[in-house]
Amino acid sequence: MRVLPLKDGCYRTEPGASWSEKEPGVRKSRDLATLMFYPIMAAVVSHGSFLARYARFYGHPGVCRSSRGILVGLEAAGVRFDICGIDNVRDLDGPCVFIGNHMSVLETLAMPAIIGHYKDITFVIKKELATYPVFRYLLMSMDPIVVSRKNPRDDLTAVLTKGNALLSAGRSLVIFPQSSRSVEFDPKMFNTIGIKLAIRANVPVIPIALKTDAWGNGKRIKDFGVIDPNKTVHFAFGKPMYIKNRGAEQHQWIIDFITEKLRQWQ
Repeated sequence: MRVLPLKDGCYRTEPGASWSEKEPGVRKSRDLATLMFYPIMAAVVSHGSFLARYARFYGHPGVCRSSRGILVGLEAAGVRFDICGIDNVRDLDGPCVFIGNHMSVLETLAMPAIIGHYKDITFVIKKELATYPVFRYLLMSMDPIVVSRKNPRDDLTAVLTKGNALLSAGRSLVIFPQSSRSVEFDPKMFNTIGIKLAIRANVPVIPIALKTDAWGNGKRIKDFGVIDPNKTVHFAFGKPMYIKNRGAEQHQWIIDFITEKLRQWQ
């Protein structure tokens, strides 16, 4: 499994990684970036899904390789990454719950490439993603927790029950507590399901702030939007923390962490 090269706990896209930097006279076109990226994505997902369906050895390393292909494909199309705080993940022993805001499908596809070398991770995902043709084999190979988002009580039970089992087995879990993806972060829509799970499993939480609107939401199919190479992708991983009492203080700290990072990136 190839590890992202870090400097001071951060990863940043190297100069010359994209077509636009190799051709200085070429304007960063969203249309051209989109046309360049999706064939790469289709090849990566098709290959990974085939292996996930038929090859027993695929598993977590295979998911991370496919994820790396997505990340490299975005960089080749002109998208730059700025990812900090990976040392907070690297230096933590044992599993944890990652809690962050949710902007696009990019974070789900890129996260294994970013932290998969340090943590065996899976996600809480919506039911629709588990039914996508081809793509579902790749995604379901991670053994995610699937929720309907129609019955909050059933979703909470599923996350707490299966999440606790996964964490007890040494796997980490990524949770986006918002009801849906949004470029704007609304703390009122940011629930405490990740906090509840961390309390039950007695594991730490690592907050994630992210800005991934370089991969836009599509008009007809939400997961397939325009790729904008003029926007930098940002990830920031905060320091791990154990939840005290009912977690109100830590929940607010996560909200403040995300809010401040988004303010800085604007």
